[in-house]
Amino acid sequence: MTVTAHEVTTADASAELDIRKVTGRIGARVAGLDITGELDSGTVAAVRAALNTHKALVFDATGLDDEGQQRFAAHFGELTTAHPTVPSLDGSPNILRVDSEQGGRANHWHTDVTFVLSPPQASTLRSIVIPPYGGETLIANSAAAYRDLPEPLRAFADTLWAVHTNVYDYAVQGRALGERHEEHREVFTSIKYETAHPVVRVHPLTGERGLFIGGFAQRIVGLSSSESRKILDLLQSYVTRPENVLRWRWSPNELVLFDNRITQHYAIDNYDDLPRRLHRVTVAGDIPVSIEGQRSYSIEGDASHYTTVAEVAATTAA
Repeated sequence: MTVTAHEVTTADASAELDIRKVTGRIGARVAGLDITGELDSGTVAAVRAALNTHKALVFDATGLDDEGQQRFAAHFGELTTAHPTVPSLDGSPNILRVDSEQGGRANHWHTDVTFVLSPPQASTLRSIVIPPYGGETLIANSAAAYRDLPEPLRAFADTLWAVHTNVYDYAVQGRALGERHEEHREVFTSIKYETAHPVVRVHPLTGERGLFIGGFAQRIVGLSSSESRKILDLLQSYVTRPENVLRWRWSPNELVLFDNRITQHYAIDNYDDLPRRLHRVTVAGDIPVSIEGQRSYSIEGDASHYTTVAEVAATTAA
């Protein structure tokens, strides 16, 4: 099933927002905006424009419940279900419970659900239970990472495709898996997905190029596993440069909206065994496109139960 996403560009933005940058390259606070109710089209356009610029936005979510989080996310397009394999929050098919006590410690760099053909275009995370220390979320600007590449490496990356899968080596995360985490892994991999995406993806709204890799990217098409790992690690090192990363320390009643097309994120496992719980709602995305206009292709796994495919207007590669 194909739907048209509610996409707006900077030129459409008519409402003014109080935007306060958090770092030079990524992240901004949106102050004074009540996101608990319906937003008019001008405000939605302004938020989209801010997201295009800053990649990740932080909002005060005081008074926002699960229904409100879904309503806010739906301003930007049709919602996905919670996850292709992980069950949703009871009674809320669009909400994924990210719970440290239920195996939800995503302590690796990734972009959400890149192992399917059309990963989410945007993700929202809302703080529910926050530990007294630690538990930050890192969000990286993959467009800035691409621009940081030396020209020969950038030209090489432009030619590459990577296979993303939900069946990856958990052992590399540096933490022994407990029984609950093993159970979570079994659920996470209960349906195997493999999809080939361009290593350099063109953002459909801004035309920016970004490195579209992360933890689910396991090998480069046409190369061996060992060759792939060296190349992916090299490119990934540019994504995670400190200059490209927002380190967000959560407070109660906050919502973070980030552009899943051009960021990666990492939930830091630095809060001992304390509880940490967020609720995630994601917005259906388009099929990634390379700088030559080629679209990603599925190798294994049908995700039609999880997401529609959003159609967006073509743009010129930056």
